[in-house]
Amino acid sequence: MSKHQKNMTLFALTWPIFIEIFLHMLMGNADTLMLSQYSDDSVAAVGVSNQILSLIIVMFGFVATGTAILVAQHLGADENRLAEEVSIVSIAVNLLFGLFLSIALVFFSKPILLSMDLPPSLMNEASSYLKIVGGFAFIQALIMTAGAIMRSYGYTKDAMYITIGMNIINVIGNYLFIFGPFGIPVLGVEGVAISTIASRLIGFIVSMIVIWKRIPDALPIRRLFRLPVSHVKNLLRIGIPSAGEHLSYNGSQMVITYFIASIGTNALTTKVYAQNLMMFIFLFSVAISQGTQILIGHMIGAREFDSAYERCLKSLKIAIIISLIMAGIFSVAAEPLLRIFTSNEEIISLGKTLIYLTIILEPGRSFNLVVINSLRAAGDVRFPVYMGILSMWGVSVTLSYILGIWFGLGLVGIWISFIADEWLRGIIMLKRWRSKAWIHKRFTQRDESAI
Repeated sequence: MSKHQKNMTLFALTWPIFIEIFLHMLMGNADTLMLSQYSDDSVAAVGVSNQILSLIIVMFGFVATGTAILVAQHLGADENRLAEEVSIVSIAVNLLFGLFLSIALVFFSKPILLSMDLPPSLMNEASSYLKIVGGFAFIQALIMTAGAIMRSYGYTKDAMYITIGMNIINVIGNYLFIFGPFGIPVLGVEGVAISTIASRLIGFIVSMIVIWKRIPDALPIRRLFRLPVSHVKNLLRIGIPSAGEHLSYNGSQMVITYFIASIGTNALTTKVYAQNLMMFIFLFSVAISQGTQILIGHMIGAREFDSAYERCLKSLKIAIIISLIMAGIFSVAAEPLLRIFTSNEEIISLGKTLIYLTIILEPGRSFNLVVINSLRAAGDVRFPVYMGILSMWGVSVTLSYILGIWFGLGLVGIWISFIADEWLRGIIMLKRWRSKAWIHKRFTQRDESAI
């Protein structure tokens, strides 16, 4: 057991991650909520721009994912020098990648927005927001990487406090630029963009200060240009398949949303409300899966394979139990919760049925979140991606069309396809974990011959 692993427990790692993700979800729409008091057109413009930016953030995530796994494995193996090297290389790689995408967004913001059939009346505001936030998107890439480093070293509380601070700064900035108190100029969309960038920049600076104070040798900048290329290769070996899976998921969801749109406006609205509520149900499983990933990464590095095997199964049981309890609570409270969003009885009735179906859906999702993150932590990256893409398109998309459109079951048919996809993938992933094929996939130095 490494010195970094000694004080780590699932609960100690998970509760700050839970609060951090919860805040992201709660505050993610702060720009939209506050802009709605300023102008509906501005809300639409920012909404379209954020769709593009969310895709960019997925691209940044592939380096952060690789960083989290490699740093945890090296720390578990007491290869502290290699963990430090991976940390600085990952920041450099995401900085370069981030700068490339930021420059592209500045120069091609209008053509990108035109390709999305954006109404001309929204073009100026959408383009302005995309240029400002997109032009500094590399800061988000750096924050994601710094956060991955902190969590892998076990400092999940520090990452949580930084997220809280960023959210507070963003809301204050939004208020100042949207409502213009104390004679501050009302800048609308541009103000919201400036506020977003300022909060991210401050968040990154604080993240770097925390890393330097907590882990003095974590970022050996002087050695950056003398470090082996193998670190970059390993980052890409983990990150690219993970990014491919996320992109595939987003693509499959866009196709399913297209099917739902063909059913009618009420169906589309119900889907949005139901999924907003479902996010709070599976939030616990997401936090548990990320905490488990850190622990298993350390265990794999330390060659504690039996402990890693049991840790995944214990975390899976906890995630399933909590998701069942949460789905049950939300099902009982489905009607009052849906009435927060709408008074349309058709939407409420259909929404209730979808929430009831989450009692079957969410345990299946827990399998995927916990076991896939465990496989990734062990270095078994490609198998979950291949199976995920096959199931997303072969089961989720195909069954959505057959049940939802062909047989006319609508949203209920589409939710059944989600259940089939999650459970099929979940069972396959569990079989993969039980096979222990992941034991020979690790990335620590002393095991390179086994990769």
